[in-house]
Amino acid sequence: MNIEIKDNIEVTKPPIASIGIIGWLRKNLFSSWSNTILTLLGIYILYSIIPSFISWAFIDASFVGSTKQECSKEGACWIFIKENLKLIFYGLYPSEELWRINSMYFILLVCGIYILVPNLKYKGWVGSFLLILFPILSVVMFSGGFGLETVETRLWGGLFLTLVIAGVGIVLSLPIGVMLALGRRSKLPVVSLLSTIFIEIWRGVPLITVLFMASNMFPLFMPEGVNFDKLIRALIGVMFFSAAYLAEVVRGGLQAMPKGQYEAAQAMGLSYWRMMALVILPQSLKMVIPAIIGSFIAIFKDNQEFFGVAYLDINTAKFGGFVVKTLPDLEREVDRLNPSEIILPKDTNFTTSRKWHSKVQLFSQENYDISSAKSILANHISQKQFI
Repeated sequence: MNIEIKDNIEVTKPPIASIGIIGWLRKNLFSSWSNTILTLLGIYILYSIIPSFISWAFIDASFVGSTKQECSKEGACWIFIKENLKLIFYGLYPSEELWRINSMYFILLVCGIYILVPNLKYKGWVGSFLLILFPILSVVMFSGGFGLETVETRLWGGLFLTLVIAGVGIVLSLPIGVMLALGRRSKLPVVSLLSTIFIEIWRGVPLITVLFMASNMFPLFMPEGVNFDKLIRALIGVMFFSAAYLAEVVRGGLQAMPKGQYEAAQAMGLSYWRMMALVILPQSLKMVIPAIIGSFIAIFKDNQEFFGVAYLDINTAKFGGFVVKTLPDLEREVDRLNPSEIILPKDTNFTTSRKWHSKVQLFSQENYDISSAKSILANHISQKQFI
């Protein structure tokens, strides 16, 4: 059988409509009549929204000024963001001490980049530093000590405090959740029962209730003169709350493991803890990584309730400004915190001609209450000043 090979085979190029940008559009956006309608509808919606948004956010927006009166009614008031930028990112943390927070952010960023870059040595040491030494160093830097000025936790806030709560909750809740999951699956009845009760109680209580109990009710059960920092109490509540949910996530991974993995590890003579550490947990945790990441994101988002419960002192009516009960060093506090409003009892001996004199509100009541604070706040808003 003779096979004739022709050298003059003509190579035909694919149609222009099936390659390049046109081909991608036909395949992904105009592949059928229904996709075509949805694409055109999406283009119309974007055409209706984007120009108005650009006009509101940039063209008609207000960027220069210091009060609400200088904002235009047509566009965005970026003056508010500018005037409260420090409050958004750092809370009431002293301005002269912000280098502590920024330096720890820089260290965390450098270590994170080092771990993400492939083919670099000593990543294990860097990871150990972030998990063990970095939290201790952060506590010293943020709160003070060893020659640094002490900064009370009531001055912490903003994005900085959000990251602190989320970081502590993520780092501490995962190992506790793993231990609770192992305890719930334990063959020891007492261990299994106690783990189950702990998990179900914490999962059955809303986070806002946990924070309220930790910040306001817990001190009532402590002996007189014994008290813990409000932030620490809230961190413990967030940690246990998150650990209970992570325990169920990890337990799902443990139950998904084939029985043969357990039997093979036991056949090799491994003890229970070595079997879990070397065989079972590495595989089960890998299977539930998406659920664990989802729990971490929930921790980051849910700790916003901390600002509404744990740091809202309803007894001193702290609304928008800085409430002062006593006046041993008012000038130093005001210069450092730069509050929008200062609320003072009537017996305060306030004699000064400082530039922030207009911010002071004196109460005529012997004991001012939350309704008085609300009236002051309403008057403050009516004057169209930023809070």
